[in-house]
Amino acid sequence: MPIIKLVKGKSPNIPNDCYIAENATIVGEVTMGNQCSIWFNAVIRGDVHYIKLGNKVNVQDGAVIHATYETSPTNIGNNVSIGHNAIVHGCTIQDNVLIGMGSIVMDDCVVESNSIIAAGAVVTKNTRVEAGSIYAGTPAKKIKDISKELISGEINRIANNYVKYSSWFKE
Repeated sequence: MPIIKLVKGKSPNIPNDCYIAENATIVGEVTMGNQCSIWFNAVIRGDVHYIKLGNKVNVQDGAVIHATYETSPTNIGNNVSIGHNAIVHGCTIQDNVLIGMGSIVMDDCVVESNSIIAAGAVVTKNTRVEAGSIYAGTPAKKIKDISKELISGEINRIANNYVKYSSWFKE
């Protein structure tokens, strides 16, 4: 049974069509869109500020989503994949974004639409990732523009696959 917990009078809002793994944790002021999936050992902790997820967001195994007390909420758009063991903290992730495995996106960053944060990248505080680009490294820097093939072949494919994968666990 997942840990879904009220904090300071605020409880998560999770639509019925979302999949939440048995050992995922979702607490406090968290609002999720439709067709989201929160995977094994993922933590979404809306205790110090709100966290909003759009539609078709998948938060993969071991990922952590948090915010900064009273200053930096976390807003995540539609069709977003947050890779295994990634950390998304007090930032804005727009639509159609892939956050790679083990990457970190820090406070007050904005990751614009149709972008990829490479596995292991560290997007430092206040960075703005321009739409349609790939950022990699520590600290993360733009390495190239994204192609239409990567948008359909990676960003959309992964988001759609996680909707399919979650259906296997609902049976």
